[in-house]
Amino acid sequence: MVQKILFVEDDDFNREVITEFLELRGYEVCALSNGLTFLPTLADFQPNLILLDLKLPVIDGFTLMEKLRQTEWAQVPIIILSGLAFRTDRRQALKLGARRFLVKPTVLEEISKAIQEELIP
Repeated sequence: MVQKILFVEDDDFNREVITEFLELRGYEVCALSNGLTFLPTLADFQPNLILLDLKLPVIDGFTLMEKLRQTEWAQVPIIILSGLAFRTDRRQALKLGARRFLVKPTVLEEISKAIQEELIP
């Protein structure tokens, strides 16, 4: 069974490179450039894991995690991939349910390893 990753990243270059890398690793990836369609996409795509940037246009990653907690998808593992490196951001993200917090720029292998560890049954 192919594992599905919902990836929300506003930077076009990062989104394209990481999406291609994950697809080459055998994951099915649905990449969004903002959080506007996050909730409907969750229901349609039904991801096994969410890779989420925090600093997004219109709706930030913290708000998306708060909304996620109120849905049937609340148990889907979330890995934060963010340029926000402050301890308070990390603490807030983990409090809202993130399992891991990776600071950009991140090595692709580090992202892959974190995903593999979260998806192990």
